[in-house]
Amino acid sequence: QVQLVESGGGLVQAGGSLRLSCAASGRTFSNYAMGWFRQAPGKEREFVAVIMRSGGTTYYADSVKGRFTISRDNAKNTVYLQMNRLKPEDTAVYYCAALLNSYYWLSQDEYDYWGQGTQVTVST
Repeated sequence: QVQLVESGGGLVQAGGSLRLSCAASGRTFSNYAMGWFRQAPGKEREFVAVIMRSGGTTYYADSVKGRFTISRDNAKNTVYLQMNRLKPEDTAVYYCAALLNSYYWLSQDEYDYWGQGTQVTVST
């Protein structure tokens, strides 16, 4: 089992920044690719970003590319999502998730563990 706990969400004005953290406990954190997803009200959950085990490879959704940065610290069992130039359309509950088989990083159904989510609200 892997337990994931997100933090760092909140209310921010458009153009501002937030950094989300996801702390993992349980099995070896470095064995897992780590992803961030989000779900806005009335919408399906969508992929935001993923970082592979060693941290050397990352992928982003087009909607956040150039504004968001995913990173990880395997010594601290933590993955981060730095969000800059936030827009109202970034408002959502943000979830981190752990994926053992990193080949399937784009498929939500393949992720093995999920956090409870943290709310991000961007005001105009």
